[in-house]
Amino acid sequence: MKILFTLAAMVLTATAVPANAALNILATVPEWAALAQEIGGDKVKVSSATTGMQDPHRIEARPSLVARARNADLLISTGAELEVGWLPVVLRESGNPRIQPGQPGNFEAAQYVTMLEVPTRLDRADGDVHAAGNPHIQTDPRNILRVGQALSKRLGEIDTANAAAYQANLARFAERWTVAIARWEKTAAPLRGALVVVQHASFTYLLNWLGMKQIATLEPKPGVEPSAAYLSDVVAKTSGRGVKMVIRAAYNSPRPAEWFSREANVPIAVLPFTVGGDEKATDLFSTFDLTISRLVQP
Repeated sequence: MKILFTLAAMVLTATAVPANAALNILATVPEWAALAQEIGGDKVKVSSATTGMQDPHRIEARPSLVARARNADLLISTGAELEVGWLPVVLRESGNPRIQPGQPGNFEAAQYVTMLEVPTRLDRADGDVHAAGNPHIQTDPRNILRVGQALSKRLGEIDTANAAAYQANLARFAERWTVAIARWEKTAAPLRGALVVVQHASFTYLLNWLGMKQIATLEPKPGVEPSAAYLSDVVAKTSGRGVKMVIRAAYNSPRPAEWFSREANVPIAVLPFTVGGDEKATDLFSTFDLTISRLVQP
């Protein structure tokens, strides 16, 4: 009985948040770090494992990142296999019981939204296919709010002393965010039905939200660089269809989109994709402000 009591005490000590200490949050990507800061306010200390100019699929599990995970009270990831190439290593090497899968300190954003492009078959020959669906959920601002609601609840469960503060911060954010969504939708209304080509399938949720239509991708398979022959084929197949623009994320190599833009004579819209993807994209609001403005005037 004494041994069981001692083990239980050790678990509680490992998972408890010290009183009056800021909750230490590690997000895998900048959008969730920004959202956590909006909801957590001065009750949290937030960092991101990646920047807006990095491909979130391909990150090296450096010792410095493992060290940050070791000290985290809460890990926020996208999930849906976005971080499958590196996050399991970070979790394992961190030795932090608080943030392991299934624990309160492990939060996956994709669990709280409706996933798009869920594959009907799984074959690695098709490229980087995600079994749960397209993981780039943050490009639809409505998903940001859904995740925020779930995150506020989780923060309150981990840090009960500040649960009311998290709910109040969420309410203020949600009010501002809802007004912003209405503004973005009004500005982007002329884009409804517009045909676009994308470099990587990063903007499925954005296009779905705005009613735009993706008719081609510059990657022959997800994560596979296109050849000149493949790009020429895309130009031929989209010629005469009235393509409005070709879209790429700021972190993508510029070469495929620039080649297609030149050959197809359509403008390029370089979108920040996430917070920090452009010097003007300093938070969630400015990221979407910039995204909409570049879609309207590519």
